[in-house]
Amino acid sequence: METELILQKGRPADWEDRKETERAVYDLLDSLQIGYDRVDHEAAFTMEACAAIDRVLEPAAICKNLFLCNAQKTKFYLLMILGDKKFKTKDLSHQINSSRLSFAPEEFMEKYLGTAAGSASVMGLMNDRGNQVTLLIDEDVIREEYVGCHPCINTSSIRMKMDDLLQKFLPAVRHEYTSVHL
Repeated sequence: METELILQKGRPADWEDRKETERAVYDLLDSLQIGYDRVDHEAAFTMEACAAIDRVLEPAAICKNLFLCNAQKTKFYLLMILGDKKFKTKDLSHQINSSRLSFAPEEFMEKYLGTAAGSASVMGLMNDRGNQVTLLIDEDVIREEYVGCHPCINTSSIRMKMDDLLQKFLPAVRHEYTSVHL
């Protein structure tokens, strides 16, 4: 990352070059009175590219957000797992009683979460009005005080309290979560 990363409170003041999906995230968080910090950065597509961002957002648990589906592409899952943790789809499939899991095609991520590849985020559940996506959160993530994620775009990252995510955000977007052990 070439530019200095600066942690800022709340929504951006400048909306030039920002997408409506990002603005919708900030509008919802503000309406729910959820406090958050934000850092703007170059597009981040890999966990390695996120290392500098992670340091700015400390002590937030920075998650990989994996968009998965069953073999028939009839059930969709968003998995939140710590960035440095590995998982086996076989173990996860067994825990949630699902057929073999794989990464879902990008068109389903856009359809259900309103995000493109590289921008998958729990914030995208606000766009899943038909509750087609089941949220899976690794138990290690749930134990963290803060969580970091993208606001539906991978050129910004936010930090918020885990309790606010679980007790305010998820009920507001009419989603529950399933705790998994990975």
